[in-house]
Amino acid sequence: MVSIILHTHLPWVLHHGTWPHGSDWLFEAMAECYLPLISACQRLVDDGIRPGITVSLSPVLCEQLAHPDTKKLFADYCRDHIALAKGDAQHMSSQNMSDDIIALTEYWADWYTSRLEEFERVNGDIVGAFRKLEEAGALETMTCGMTHGYLPLLAEDASVDRQIGMAVQSHIHHFGRHPRALWMPECAYRPAYPWRTLLPVPAYSVARPRRGIEQFLRRHGIEATVIDQGALQGARRLEGGAEPLSAYDLHLMGSTDHEETTTVFTRDLPMTLQVWSGQTGYPGDPDYLDFHKKYYRSALRYWRVTDVQVDMGAKQPYVAAWAQSKTEVHAEHFVNALAIRLRYRRSETTRPPLLCLPFDTELFGHWWFEGPMFLEHVIRRVHAHPELAMGTVSDCLGQIPPTTKIAVPESSWGKNGTDEVWMNPDTVWTWEREYGLERRMERLLEKHGHREHDMTMQRLISNAIRQLMLAQASDWQFLMTNFTAREYATMRFHSHASDCEKLCTLVEKYAISAKLTDEEEAYLDECERRDVA
Repeated sequence: MVSIILHTHLPWVLHHGTWPHGSDWLFEAMAECYLPLISACQRLVDDGIRPGITVSLSPVLCEQLAHPDTKKLFADYCRDHIALAKGDAQHMSSQNMSDDIIALTEYWADWYTSRLEEFERVNGDIVGAFRKLEEAGALETMTCGMTHGYLPLLAEDASVDRQIGMAVQSHIHHFGRHPRALWMPECAYRPAYPWRTLLPVPAYSVARPRRGIEQFLRRHGIEATVIDQGALQGARRLEGGAEPLSAYDLHLMGSTDHEETTTVFTRDLPMTLQVWSGQTGYPGDPDYLDFHKKYYRSALRYWRVTDVQVDMGAKQPYVAAWAQSKTEVHAEHFVNALAIRLRYRRSETTRPPLLCLPFDTELFGHWWFEGPMFLEHVIRRVHAHPELAMGTVSDCLGQIPPTTKIAVPESSWGKNGTDEVWMNPDTVWTWEREYGLERRMERLLEKHGHREHDMTMQRLISNAIRQLMLAQASDWQFLMTNFTAREYATMRFHSHASDCEKLCTLVEKYAISAKLTDEEEAYLDECERRDVA
């Protein structure tokens, strides 16, 4: 069985800037990834083919997609880019640029018109479109940490519990069903053990027992999650048997210290690398749209990869027909490779084999523009192949029994399988501040969280929690480490951390005076306008 799991996530960017960093990230993903994916799934269904994919949607993304401001802002975004493409045509003509390049301006104007039409066909409701596909049995949805907090490094068990528990409730709200699976942000896992930090935060400097992530998952009714292949290679059996652990099998992740377990799907690294690597995988093909070279006037892309090593000045004009043809060739190659891989596994064991292929959804359409076409061709070919079948998480849980109980080490799908992308000399200051906020929040909730409060106090507490959770998003450390948007990520972390501190102070003040000044009322209103769906 082939299980494609698409992790769909963006941090909260609505009302926090536009371009180059801010809400345009959301609208790019909607236009380039989510709408093409929905349309591809609908075409498959119309042709009698069940896509059979699993789509993980982070709650913080769903809240942005469902926000009342998004519908108009996205329509404006598409119209602006149609106008930019038409303006490029005039500007390029005045610069005597080649006819091949100028002709592509019409391609982009038509492309954004099509995305706007797709958006209108789903009534501006992308979350609702995924829900309808799931209700029709075409695909399955799963959830993620509420704001994509990096779970292993959070200092309080209450913080981990909040990320998972609120995610489940949000999923039920948006999709009308309890999710069977949860994507651990960054596939990051921590087992149960006496945890402490080496950072200068006295409250967490002494080791204390911590629960494993699987215990929180089971507490909230989550049956399955995804780990990286490196994590499985570092795992050990908790039950008998000497056979090497295989990514082709499902396993029960747990510990000798407790009874709770969660079924784990393991990423097949070689097969996923073939799809996402821009250096050695399909996206680096010379005929695909180049991600990096953009026209300075509009930031639209008019050139193909040409060669992954070539200078930007040597990039050649994009030819859409060539790229579309390559998606079929590469889909055929990929499906044949899947069949060979599963055929070999069947020769080794009588157990039904599983190929788990998890990806960031944004790979398909944003980083690799032709990715949605490739994915649709893959699903069509799997459907037609006599040895292959697509399977959602629930399909796999129903047909492939876990082989053994294992203990998984602390791990992620980041560099070297460790925490180093999120905890390093460039980001350590964020954790020092975040740990101070976690401690303050838990003391605040111990004092005020279990009482009956008026509406103002409820708003203050819920907004303080929300700002803490927004500061916990793993995206900020990722962006700082990779220098992709370091200044923006630093500003966003500072902003949410400062808002959390200010709101905690207002909680303490209001508990005594039961009053807010006009300025404080306006500040609370602004926090909700900016960051609450």
